[in-house]
Amino acid sequence: MSGGTPVLWRRGDIPRALGISSTEVNAGFYAGDVRLGSLREQGTVDFLVYRSLGDAHDGGGMKPCFLGAFDVDGQVLWQQGEGGTQPSRPGPVTLYDIDNDGRDEVVCFFKDASRIAESTSLADVVLQIRCGSSGEVIHQAAPKAITECSGEGPNWVHQRLLVANLRGADRPTDLIVKIGDRIVALDDQFNTLWTYTSPWTEYGHCPAYIPSIGDIDRDGHDEVNGGYFLLDHDGTVIWEDDLAPHMDSVAITEWDGGHQRAICSGSGHVLDATGSPILSLGETVVPHGQEVRVARFDANDPSPQMVIRWNGHNTDSVVADTQGDVVNRFNLNASPNNTGMEVVYWEGPDEPARLCMADRLWNPITGHAVGLPGVAEVNPIGRMAWYHCIPANVCGDQREEVILYNPWSPEIWIFTQEDSDGKAFTGYRPGSRQYNVRLMD
Repeated sequence: MSGGTPVLWRRGDIPRALGISSTEVNAGFYAGDVRLGSLREQGTVDFLVYRSLGDAHDGGGMKPCFLGAFDVDGQVLWQQGEGGTQPSRPGPVTLYDIDNDGRDEVVCFFKDASRIAESTSLADVVLQIRCGSSGEVIHQAAPKAITECSGEGPNWVHQRLLVANLRGADRPTDLIVKIGDRIVALDDQFNTLWTYTSPWTEYGHCPAYIPSIGDIDRDGHDEVNGGYFLLDHDGTVIWEDDLAPHMDSVAITEWDGGHQRAICSGSGHVLDATGSPILSLGETVVPHGQEVRVARFDANDPSPQMVIRWNGHNTDSVVADTQGDVVNRFNLNASPNNTGMEVVYWEGPDEPARLCMADRLWNPITGHAVGLPGVAEVNPIGRMAWYHCIPANVCGDQREEVILYNPWSPEIWIFTQEDSDGKAFTGYRPGSRQYNVRLMD
């Protein structure tokens, strides 16, 4: 595989003060799920760890109740709340500079200790904006559109909070909250702009677990792709269709000739802004499209390709081009849940991308991979126990690094290239792939 050899730039220990004791893990404690941002000031590399309450159907908390911030050197910045358990899935927590003051805030759900509700209800949850440097609450609200939600089942446990530009501002300041079968749009003061409820809830025939945000019609406002629907910035349903089973993963991104398209894992669909198919690989090629990722992976093709994990929670993967032709088939390395692949612009934004899966960087066109050296073996505890990848430029030049963490492990690993020049680093600058990080489908 071309590109610089991966080397370990930093292996940071999550501070023990932010962890919780556990006999399930070798280190004797774990911290929880992780986010990346600039909490102290613009350009710093900082992290947030959180834990949650409320059981999901397969264990693990869903209502954040503990937040702990620390810098890239492992120094504690602050902590708020207490207790909690490992989130069952990556949940409704993001780091984003929502007030445009030059540093990120923590935008999240948080358990309201003054209210009691069943674990399947959000009646005891508030939305918060917290100061990134201190953790203090700047703004808090309990929108009825969220607190009235309750549920269970496979789509309920995937709850996300995504940053969007719904009102056509100079920069994104709105939020899309995904809760089970509901989408809630909020402004930066947590006023409800609109809601949408999907008519499909059955496993294998429900919308994407994590919706995707993007300006598919290029009108200066973001749309929401849920795989079975596309919502305009004002909540208007542009199209609705049970296109294919297992519409687990979606995107809005450039596809053919620079056009923005809705990418949908179910049967490998690519749709235009009106819902008309550009192509479909079909159920024979993609019977269970668990994950889909799009980038330009081929040095000999200026167009992007899609990589789909086509056989559910297995390692089987297929690569297809903008004509719908299969370019390659290969098997990714395994993980406890066989999810978690992520695009990394390892050689820079204008060069072919790579695909990170746990401790390996893949060239999907050739099916070859290189290992990320020194990464410890995963202790397989539940669905969250493998290496999640956050791609970000944190070491200088224009190339992205691989930031790995295992929520049941006390380390964060940052891999760069052997010729990386730290002197070129002018500060971390986040984009939507960081504050709306995928993590898993």
